[in-house]
Amino acid sequence: MNVESWDWSRRIFDHVEVHASDYAESVRFYTTVLEPLGIPLLAQTQSDEWTCFANLNVVDRAPGTNNLHLCFYARERAQVDAFHRAGVEAGFRSNGEPGYRDYSPGYYAAYLLDPDGNNVEALYRDVGNIGHGASPKLT
Repeated sequence: MNVESWDWSRRIFDHVEVHASDYAESVRFYTTVLEPLGIPLLAQTQSDEWTCFANLNVVDRAPGTNNLHLCFYARERAQVDAFHRAGVEAGFRSNGEPGYRDYSPGYYAAYLLDPDGNNVEALYRDVGNIGHGASPKLT
């Protein structure tokens, strides 16, 4: 098996849990930056200790998760731009403006830091990138 023959539509994670040292601010961050990617806040406990954004859960638990890199799928370059713009306009820190990266051809991404300093990326795999053309839905 190699990168060219991998089925990029195959699900490998069910969910990821991020512990937040400032829960309210982390929920605000993820609500703000995931909305342009079409990822909604789906559920939240009444006691405000857990919030679900599809396959990402934000949990009120210290210490916060740190040194994590999360990369979210974008269906077009404009979503990457909107992700970054929404975060910066809401006062969150940029960790890389939207643009093509040298990682591989057609890798269009932007980066923000969540309140605990985790690197959060939005990625569109443009023409020429290995994952381009993979269905946005799992089959």
